[in-house]
Amino acid sequence: MTQTNEIFSDQVLNFTIPVRNARGRAVRLDDVLETILSAHDYPPAITLVLAEALVLTALMGGLVKQDDGQMTMQAQTDGGVIRLLACDFRNGELRGYVDFDADRLAELGANPSLYALFGKAYLAITFDRSGGKGRYQGIVPLEGESLSEACEAYFVQSEQLPTLIRVGVHSNGDGCVAAGLLVQHLPDGEEGKERLHVRLDHPEWEHVAIMAGSIRHEELLDTELSMEALVWRLFHEEEEVRILSGRQLTRGCRCTVEHYEDVLSRFGEAELTDMRDETGLIHVNCAFCSRNFPISL
Repeated sequence: MTQTNEIFSDQVLNFTIPVRNARGRAVRLDDVLETILSAHDYPPAITLVLAEALVLTALMGGLVKQDDGQMTMQAQTDGGVIRLLACDFRNGELRGYVDFDADRLAELGANPSLYALFGKAYLAITFDRSGGKGRYQGIVPLEGESLSEACEAYFVQSEQLPTLIRVGVHSNGDGCVAAGLLVQHLPDGEEGKERLHVRLDHPEWEHVAIMAGSIRHEELLDTELSMEALVWRLFHEEEEVRILSGRQLTRGCRCTVEHYEDVLSRFGEAELTDMRDETGLIHVNCAFCSRNFPISL
């Protein structure tokens, strides 16, 4: 197993298992997660959902090759307690936000199910590629026991990639830690080629999935266990496992006065007048980081 400086948290670890035609990502969010969550006083159930969503965004965002490319995950519901879940990843920058009905959430009890929170909903995963290479999006029903299951379904249905995802979240009065593992099978052995024979029952994939699926939440969340050690525990019997440090992760909200001035400049004068307060300022609040921007136009 090729060695690098060990990664414990807030950085993506990439790995491949050449003989099995498999690739993977592992990540543990610690300080970055706390920074994102601190922007809002989320109740426990929402904290757990957003933490899982941010881990998934980091794992899938790590698949974006271009530095300026962006991956966005969004769940919008029809009458759900959670009205909107939005997360995105760009060049190692993570952000996420949940809009929800606090009164209805309080009626659900301590451990609401995914369906109780979202009702009938769909998960949209979008990859925006830089350099004018366009975007592609997959939309799947938000079904199952977790967001992770819906993301697995996205890869199988939209990209024909057998995928296993495991996520663990631990939250208490001392803070929140979340971690995840994503493993995929590339039947042709190389990224970028047309995948003609994708099979969920391929012997190579069955082996990798069994090994990866043996990971325990306690291992994922153990902040004293490096990501390299975690991968080694799972795949140390393989002929070769190649690892490569991925992007360092930060909380990356892209709100600026200039950005909001540009957005507001597209409105007519009558609409801008309605937005101004008694001092003539327009106040814009960023949903992601809760910062308020007084704009003068």
